[in-house]
Amino acid sequence: MLRRRLTSLLSTSIRNAHNQFHTPNSILLSRISHETSLLQFAQCPPDFPNPSTNRFFSYQNTRAYSSLLALNDLRDNKGARKQKTRKGRGIGSGKGKTAGRGHKGQKARGTMKFGFEGGQTPLRRRLPKRGFKNPFSLTFQPVGLGKIAKLINAGKIDSSELITMKTLKDAGAIGKQIRDGVRLMGRGAEHIQWPIHLEVSRVTVRAKAAVEAAGGSVRRVYYNKLGFQALLKPEWFEKKGRLLPKAARPPPKQRDKVDSIGRLPAPTKPIPLTHNEKEEMSA
Repeated sequence: MLRRRLTSLLSTSIRNAHNQFHTPNSILLSRISHETSLLQFAQCPPDFPNPSTNRFFSYQNTRAYSSLLALNDLRDNKGARKQKTRKGRGIGSGKGKTAGRGHKGQKARGTMKFGFEGGQTPLRRRLPKRGFKNPFSLTFQPVGLGKIAKLINAGKIDSSELITMKTLKDAGAIGKQIRDGVRLMGRGAEHIQWPIHLEVSRVTVRAKAAVEAAGGSVRRVYYNKLGFQALLKPEWFEKKGRLLPKAARPPPKQRDKVDSIGRLPAPTKPIPLTHNEKEEMSA
């Protein structure tokens, strides 16, 4: 601070000396020598022009040095920081007494439910309804027989064991997000040349016929949300110190669409066919 004040004082004196030619040289030299001693006492930086060597040094250099920005000169732009409105702090604040709410009425006394329009039919009820979402709809992840045959040939799936939805997930045949189960599709059915046994949620007619023609079997099993979690991630229950849940029975609307209840943990051997199922396959 002292350095900037001395620099401004020195620049002012030099400007006056240039403008006033009638000032005696003795007075000008005495003033410069006095200000030079003050600058030496203030310890000017090495790049600052030395007044002892240059009697009349450049006024531009002095002005450039005096215009440098210091940390204590930093300020926010005007209007950059706006103070929070303080309500109810007297009439002088502009928001006193009623605090901007006005006089009486529902808006002055309390809050209202969001969307309330004073008793008239609100906008959300005036607009027509569009669309429908079935709460009982199910989303199955499809997988084709051609992909399963490709994974069997690659050695990622053992065709001698039961192929469950956990087997398909671990082999990468389906994604990690399985919402309501897996649907077996008939794409690539010509690649199935050996018997395989599968347990899925749904199966198409073409896929079931292709698997049974090769000597295999497909069983439709039911798992609820918790059962799917226990089937796909049994380690989660072990980590939490919980037992695997019991298999849930299908709801009435799905009983005719499944063959049996899904077993927990993931089975490795297929369920033996009943007498009626053997007759259906032979027919």
